Amino acid sequence: MKGYVYLGFSIIGEVFATAMLKMSEGFTVLLPTIGVIIGYALSFYLISLSLKTIPLSLAYAVWSGVGTALTALIGVVVWNDPFNMQMLCAIILIIGGVALLNSSKHPQTKKEPSI
Repeated sequence: MKGYVYLGFSIIGEVFATAMLKMSEGFTVLLPTIGVIIGYALSFYLISLSLKTIPLSLAYAVWSGVGTALTALIGVVVWNDPFNMQMLCAIILIIGGVALLNSSKHPQTKKEPSI
């Protein structure tokens, strides 16, 4: 369970960093640039922790799929990116693919070490 918490926060860090990437305007604005560095560093650190208990194939698929869907939605809401039926279908397919991966039978994950 702890691995999924790390994965969730890793996704939040990645989405934050991607939003800051847009705001950094090619790394010419200082605060968003710092946000990019912190967001991606945190994201990669947390996904590495999640990989202690979640298989790589599952963790990366969830991380990239959910991150992509959330980033697309943020683009539409915050920056008025175009939104149409094709984008909606694509986001639904991404989320469906992630759900299908999560529900598939995968090998037993490693148990978390007790402290």
